[in-house]
Amino acid sequence: MTAARKWALILGASSGFGAATARHLARDGWDILGVHLDRRSTMPAVEALVAELRDQGREVHFFNGNAAADAFRTETVATIDAIVSANGGRIGVLMHSLAFGTLIDLIPQSGGPSVNRRQLEMTMDVMANSLVYWVQDLVQANVLGPGRIFAMTSEGSEKAWPMYGPVAAAKAALECYVRQLGRELAPNKVTVNAILAGVTETPALSKIPGSEALIAKAVSKNPYARLTQPDDVAQAIVALAQPGAHWLNSNVIRIDGGESSSA
Repeated sequence: MTAARKWALILGASSGFGAATARHLARDGWDILGVHLDRRSTMPAVEALVAELRDQGREVHFFNGNAAADAFRTETVATIDAIVSANGGRIGVLMHSLAFGTLIDLIPQSGGPSVNRRQLEMTMDVMANSLVYWVQDLVQANVLGPGRIFAMTSEGSEKAWPMYGPVAAAKAALECYVRQLGRELAPNKVTVNAILAGVTETPALSKIPGSEALIAKAVSKNPYARLTQPDDVAQAIVALAQPGAHWLNSNVIRIDGGESSSA
């Protein structure tokens, strides 16, 4: 008897943590559904990733669009439903790794700009609210679980960094959603956890003002004297996706090599 397919849906699949997790899940036997937002200039890298995943013998479908847009989400979930129904299996991993938000002060500093309503609401919608909307639609389509949901948070959810206020608020909200969804999805046998990686060189990190100082401090604090790598996080997610991790729920899980435990 052929084993049922294991499907992983990754929101933010084309780079950083999402791409690394796609690679490691594919090596572990997962078929990959990826949502990403890329322009023509970066599509060759996306196409290379898809080819790499298919070379693992996996079924792979990527969807290019704004994951926070209702129409795109509705259409994509319908397509995913058709794909999963046709090929068998269910979505056992959902990863939320959307890193698009406004980096700007809440209050004008020295005559500079401050965040406006559109920027604040967009950041919250993309980096937090979208998790809820995707889960709602996937549950309604009856394609999710038993399984795991992982949402990428950051240390900024509990600290004040320059120009990070809108993203910090979104990450704090995301962690709140993780706790609530973990409770509400327990009957579906779906666990929900936030992943707090150590400082990692990703395209999102390079956009944070003062990222060079964050990198230097992280290296000095980490017992391994290096930054966290996307592969470190991806390998941990593969382990957390195994059946034996079913009792980890509604947590913020630090994957940082001990960086956060050092002074």
